[in-house]
Amino acid sequence: MSTGHLPPIAPKGPVADLLREGQSIWLDTISRHLMDSGELTELICSVGIRGITSNPTIFEKAINGSVDYDTEITRLARDNHSATDIVRLLMVDDVRRACDFFRPIYDASAFSDGYVSIEVNPLLAHNTKESVEEARKLHQMVDRPNLLVKIPGTPEGIPAIRQLISEGISINVTLLFSPDAYCKAAQAYIEGLREYASKGHSPSRIHSVASLFISRLDTLIDRKLEEIAANSTDPTLGRRAGELLGKAGIANTQIVYENFEKLFNKELFGDLTGKGARVQRPLWASTGTKNPKYSDILYVQNLIGPDTVNTVPIDTLRAFADHGKAARTIDRYKEDRSLPNPHEILEKLQNLGISLESSYNQLIREGVEAFNKSFESLLASTEKKISAVRKG
Repeated sequence: MSTGHLPPIAPKGPVADLLREGQSIWLDTISRHLMDSGELTELICSVGIRGITSNPTIFEKAINGSVDYDTEITRLARDNHSATDIVRLLMVDDVRRACDFFRPIYDASAFSDGYVSIEVNPLLAHNTKESVEEARKLHQMVDRPNLLVKIPGTPEGIPAIRQLISEGISINVTLLFSPDAYCKAAQAYIEGLREYASKGHSPSRIHSVASLFISRLDTLIDRKLEEIAANSTDPTLGRRAGELLGKAGIANTQIVYENFEKLFNKELFGDLTGKGARVQRPLWASTGTKNPKYSDILYVQNLIGPDTVNTVPIDTLRAFADHGKAARTIDRYKEDRSLPNPHEILEKLQNLGISLESSYNQLIREGVEAFNKSFESLLASTEKKISAVRKG
C-alpha cells in the first residue's frame, strides 16, 4: 500500500489531543493483517497514532500465529534461503510497508514523527561488532528515512549505538530499565551526534528514542512487596509494603524524565540544536497494564509530558481513546505536594530491603532472554516449514 492511498489524516479524540501536550502515541504491534485489513489506516487517520514499534516477540506472534506469511515462506524456501534469511526478509518487508504507511506523518511533522522500528537479531545483544553490522544491513535493506533500528541498552549495545548514530543511522535504544542505563544511552546519542556533525554533516535527519520499559518493573517489585507483606509479623512493615504497590514503574519513569531534561537542556545540548539536531525523546514502553487491579490506562494517563513517546498495545490504545484525558501529568508532583515524590518512592523501596539495581539487572537479563526465546521459536518454526517444502 503506497502513501498515496491514505485518506486525509484528521484524528480526533484523547489520543490525538496528546500531541497538544507534546506526546506522540505509537502502536506496539505490527502484522500483515493489521496493514491489509485497513485497521492501521484507521488508527493513523482517525485515532491518531504517529508511529509503530516491533520486536522479536511481536513478529513471532504475527508469523507463527497466522497463515499470512506461509506463501512467502514457501517461495523463499524454494529459493534456498536459510531460516535466518527468511525471517529477516519477512520482517524487513513488513517494516518497509509500515514505513510507507507512516511516511505522510514523517513528512508533515518535519521528520519528528512517523517512525517504524525494527530490531537487530536479539542473539547479538552482547556483541557490539555484530550488532553494528546487522543494524547497517537492516538500515540498507529497509531503505526508508523513517526507520529506527532497535539496539538494546546493554553494556555491549551502548558503543554500538554511539557508532551507528555517528554514521547517520537513526536508533531506537530498547530494553532500558534504570535511570543510569537511560543516561548512558542518551550520552551515546549525544556523542554520536557530535562525531557526525564534526564530519560536516547536518544532524537534522538523525532521530533517536530511548525506550524505558515500565510495567515489567512494577510486576517484579510488586511481587517482592507482596512477599515482604506476607512474610512479616510486623503489621507496620506490611502496611508500608502495601502502600508502595504499583508505584515503582511510574516513579522510575519520572526520574528518567528529570534526567532527560537535564541532559538535553540549552547549556549542554544547545550547540547541537543550533545545527538542527533533535533531542533523543524518551519512549515509554511496556505500558500495557498487567495487573487487573490497576487502571487499564495507568501508564498512559500518568506519564504525559513534552518530548515523549508512549508505545502502547492496541487494547491500551483503545482504552485511552475511550476514557483517557490529555493533560500534562509526568511532573505534576513538582507543583502538587499531595502527589508522591518519585525519589521518596524509590528510597522507601530501598529501605524495605528491595535492591533496585539487582531488579534492573534481572529485568534486562530476562528481557534479552525473552526476545532470544521468541526469535529462536520463530527460527524453529520456519525451519519446519522449510523442511516440509523441500520434502515436497
